[in-house]
Amino acid sequence: MIESGARREAVSRAARLDAVFAALADPTRRAIIERLSRSAARVTDVAEPFPMSLNAVSKHIRVLEASGVVERRRKGRDHILTINASSLDEVDGWIEQTRRYWEVRLDAMERVLLELETERKSALKDRKHGSR
Repeated sequence: MIESGARREAVSRAARLDAVFAALADPTRRAIIERLSRSAARVTDVAEPFPMSLNAVSKHIRVLEASGVVERRRKGRDHILTINASSLDEVDGWIEQTRRYWEVRLDAMERVLLELETERKSALKDRKHGSR
């Protein structure tokens, strides 16, 4: 039972990461995140600099909300958007884990290549000096 719970959590985590990466794949949505990284903002303020309709920007915001990257709260008639840092922290954790995975492997490959290069130079030196 514990194993299936762990599996469900892994699938859930993978689905969350997929949603966040898909949301961040669009340059407009990344620009919205950039804007919200400075401070919370009203939807209309977020939409202002974009050369598209408020409705089009709202669709991008809904994708960000569905992925968990952005949260919306109402303050009177205004809809205020903020970044949900925990969703980005989860992505950061995944990236860091992946970076460590590849750094270990690439460091090992570098050591092997250096050893091979040292052996090659030694063999060339031996041949040059007539060693058998």
